Amino acid sequence: MMFMRWAGVTPEQYNIVRDTASWEETAPAGGQVHVAWFDTQGLNVTDVWDSEQAFQTFFSERLAPAVEKAGITGEPESEFCPLHRRFVSPGVIGAA
Repeated sequence: MMFMRWAGVTPEQYNIVRDTASWEETAPAGGQVHVAWFDTQGLNVTDVWDSEQAFQTFFSERLAPAVEKAGITGEPESEFCPLHRRFVSPGVIGAA
């Protein structure tokens, strides 16, 4: 799992990154689940990946150029943890 907090990132910037990297249209190799939300500090993300390397490949190939295009500066705080268990409720599919 990956937890990320990126202070100062706005919903508008996130949407530019999402549209540019187009992970909802073409899922990244190794990406399983992506959840994003905003608080008063900025962007928060929880992802499930097959491996940290799968995320790093996605970041370097698709996400970093999209972040640059959106004008996002600074570095996120992020942490990778081994996943113990993943449950998806029956009937839950797709993006929202």
